[in-house]
Amino acid sequence: MELYDELTARGLIAQVTDENEIRKMINAGKATFYIGFDPTADSLHVGHFMALCLMKRLQMAGNKPIALLGGGTGMIGDPSGKSDMRKMLTKEDIDHNIACFKKQMSRFIDFSDDKAIMVNNADWLMKLNYIDVLREVGACFSVNKMLTFECYKQRMERGLTFLEFNYMIMQSYDFYMLYQKYGCNMQFGGDDQWANMLGGTELIRKKLGKDAHAMTITLLLNSEGKKMGKTEKGAVWLDPDKTSPYEFFQYWRNVADADVIKCLYMLTFLPIEQIKEMEKWEGAELNKAKETLAFELTKLVHGEDEAKKALDGAKSLFGGAGSTDNMPTFSVETADGKIGILDLLVAAKLAPSKREARNLVAGKGIAVDDAVIEDASAQIEIGEQIILRKGKKVFLKVTKA
Repeated sequence: MELYDELTARGLIAQVTDENEIRKMINAGKATFYIGFDPTADSLHVGHFMALCLMKRLQMAGNKPIALLGGGTGMIGDPSGKSDMRKMLTKEDIDHNIACFKKQMSRFIDFSDDKAIMVNNADWLMKLNYIDVLREVGACFSVNKMLTFECYKQRMERGLTFLEFNYMIMQSYDFYMLYQKYGCNMQFGGDDQWANMLGGTELIRKKLGKDAHAMTITLLLNSEGKKMGKTEKGAVWLDPDKTSPYEFFQYWRNVADADVIKCLYMLTFLPIEQIKEMEKWEGAELNKAKETLAFELTKLVHGEDEAKKALDGAKSLFGGAGSTDNMPTFSVETADGKIGILDLLVAAKLAPSKREARNLVAGKGIAVDDAVIEDASAQIEIGEQIILRKGKKVFLKVTKA
């Protein structure tokens, strides 16, 4: 199966501007393509995962990725798919976040021997003169047309700042510069980026002529990614200091039954034929599919050793032969080996307050060693260790300090 057909079979491609040309280029390994990442935090997260996997797939077929870090666009923010204006970051924050991104991306993308490049759009955006932007770039955009796009319509109802309104122009200018400086002939992005991406393609053709060969492809990156990456404890990060390999594994081990096959297609590098066989699985067999998903993705992000440790820890939770050695651990101080369940939940940061902890207990959302705790005044004996569970997905080994 050729690459374009594989991307389609995996459910990745949503829209393209020139399917025949795009198919020929990526199948032949002739695309120099970019995907942008705005450095809004000091770690990539699960929402970026599909884009990183896509870049890896395309590079494996001979295409050249450009990882565009938004040191410039990150200074303002993109209104696409958002109801509120993004928090403003300092230049120091952005530079720190970019350094973190570079390290994590190298696990997915091979930057050696010019096989891929990493670029910061601050290199050109921060040097732009406002009058020049208005004359040379702004004149190529129709405000009426921009306001027809859904991303701007939604924000207009709540208030869209002029700052954010310029994001499409800035992202379009990125493609224009990458096309000229690095021969970037294709851009990829999530389906909520379609308007911004079309702007880039049109800018290149208006500025450089209709023969300029720039193409756009949008995938189901952000629409699916938005469903990913949130747990009861917060975001799922690729940085092991923020989300441990065990927690990362557990996140994927506990995806919804309806999503596991979709995630296997979109995110793993398992053969399509193997995943098709898993589509036939039902009931308890789906747990095996989830385990496979979790192992493959943990291996991709954290390495095979950490994936094996996480798998071993997970087996101990589901009646297998695994051990709890690799499970996240919290040590608590007790006077007599016991602690109130509400105090324990707050101390372990599974609840922000005793009130929230009481609600969790009342809702039968807390268990100790598989026994549901129903009494908010219960005293928990720690012993050598206990396994504390919040909901169905958050597990913690608790020991005495």
